[in-house]
Amino acid sequence: MSTSTFAQAINSATEIMMEKDPTTMLYGLGVPDPKGIFGTTLDLHKKFGNERVMDMPTAENGMTGVAIGSAIMGMRPIMTHQRVEFALLAIEQIFNQAAKWHYMTAGQLKVPMVIRLIIGKGWGQGPQHSQSLEAIFAHIPGLRVVMPATPYDAKGLLISSIEENNPVIYMEHRWLHNTHGEVPEGYYTVPLGKARVAKEGSDITIVANSLMVVESLRAAKLLEEHGISAEVIDLRSLRPLDSETILTSVSKTKNLLVADNGWTKYGISAEIIATVTEQLCTELKSNPQRVGIKNGPIPSTPALAKYCYTRYVDIAQKAAHILNHDLKLSEDDLREPEHLDIPDKSFTGPF
Repeated sequence: MSTSTFAQAINSATEIMMEKDPTTMLYGLGVPDPKGIFGTTLDLHKKFGNERVMDMPTAENGMTGVAIGSAIMGMRPIMTHQRVEFALLAIEQIFNQAAKWHYMTAGQLKVPMVIRLIIGKGWGQGPQHSQSLEAIFAHIPGLRVVMPATPYDAKGLLISSIEENNPVIYMEHRWLHNTHGEVPEGYYTVPLGKARVAKEGSDITIVANSLMVVESLRAAKLLEEHGISAEVIDLRSLRPLDSETILTSVSKTKNLLVADNGWTKYGISAEIIATVTEQLCTELKSNPQRVGIKNGPIPSTPALAKYCYTRYVDIAQKAAHILNHDLKLSEDDLREPEHLDIPDKSFTGPF
């Protein structure tokens, strides 16, 4: 084990799989650039050459077709977008072609491709470049959708995604790229469709994904200081969804809060609450609740950002409300950072 950033873990997973399997290739806008897409593709073109690690033209729809065709013919392409919105130009290819070929050919043809999409808030990104659109992709049968929250999972889930014989949408929050964690140096996998219990607890279950796992763990620590024991579930995969782990936790705590990484309306949190209420309605002690991005376009100004995003304090307050607990927070807890869309001083955007 060694300490690694989230970005380094992605880079390591890609390098391992390209060394292991010569059919694996990587391309996308900015892949061979000096910054290497936040460091995730850094120097890979030097190790594997321009025939396997490539930049691409601003033709997202056409290049997605290239990925699908090469995957059907036996390659394992990794297509990388610096923003999730760029993939919207190829929705027809992803939804109608990549997701459908296995079904339409009765399993005779497979589409083993990975599309990496970077999501979430970031300085100067604004309404068209800082969205979390995971619910759109998770809605489509035939796609696998994963969202790692730790460097360990970033590497293990990417290796599993590259080895998967169906198309995988691999979504990474830009705030996570510089986070650190213990990561094995060699090959290992994290199974798709398996959630993890990030923290055990007994009073309430908090289900989260991506960056909201980090915020939920901070909320759980704050709640613990006030005598509330919160269990935090890291979804890791949205499709397939690990309902068993969620239901097991809620069966124990009898209370549920979902911290959605995106909008709550018609989103992941709605699916989770529906799953729980369909199975455990008579066992619950309270009505399931959810928190997430406010229902409107993503702002680019600090003045509006503070009304948009969910912080650990919001999660803790909502959990306490569910449990009818009077949560008395300190001034430090309630004090908002100057900029809610800048993760650290090194992130001086707009990219």
